[in-house]
Amino acid sequence: MPPSTHPLLQLLDEDRRYKIEAYAFVFDALSYAQTELGLGTPAPSEPSPLEEAEEESDEAHEPQRHVTGQELCEAIRRYALEQYGYMAKTVLNSWGIRSTGDFGEIVFNLIRIGRMRKTRDDRREDFDDVYDFDTAFRRQFKITLPE
Repeated sequence: MPPSTHPLLQLLDEDRRYKIEAYAFVFDALSYAQTELGLGTPAPSEPSPLEEAEEESDEAHEPQRHVTGQELCEAIRRYALEQYGYMAKTVLNSWGIRSTGDFGEIVFNLIRIGRMRKTRDDRREDFDDVYDFDTAFRRQFKITLPE
């Protein structure tokens, strides 16, 4: 069977730390950040590495709604709790995600293959230590017993 030429499948073959579900979830969380939480401000993005290798796209310079690394981490936290509740941390862990730095690795992998964009100011380190996973995915859970 010939190796796949789809960029995401090649990425999964090259970097086996994260499952495909992790990448899909980050895409969904970005959409959630922009549409549900109203995060992001117009900002011009840089051309992706693939665009630089080919012909530079005018689309890369048009302002797009940009979400910062810290904003995306918060959106991911909220989205994970909304989708998976008390199991959010367990689900993320099962995909290879154990810290906010992993979100940065996923985002920058997607940038590298041209599936996400960044601005000149975005850095991989923007995702480091945004919050502690154990604390961030623990809901305030109280059981109230009738008196």
